[in-house]
Amino acid sequence: MVFKKITLIGRSTESFDAAVDDAVDRAEQTIENVHWVEVEELGVEVASAADREYQAEVTVAFELAEPQE
Repeated sequence: MVFKKITLIGRSTESFDAAVDDAVDRAEQTIENVHWVEVEELGVEVASAADREYQAEVTVAFELAEPQE
């Protein structure tokens, strides 16, 4: 088994948990074989948003498909 990791940033106006869920949900919709997610960094954007925007940077690990022979 070989895994690849990518970084995603989820966003929410509700909470950090909802921002993480945003990233995880999108990963599961668009990437096959997601195995785990690591929350790397949390932040709040206040400058350009009317309300606070919670952001979660997550690393998504997924298994690469076996090569076709």
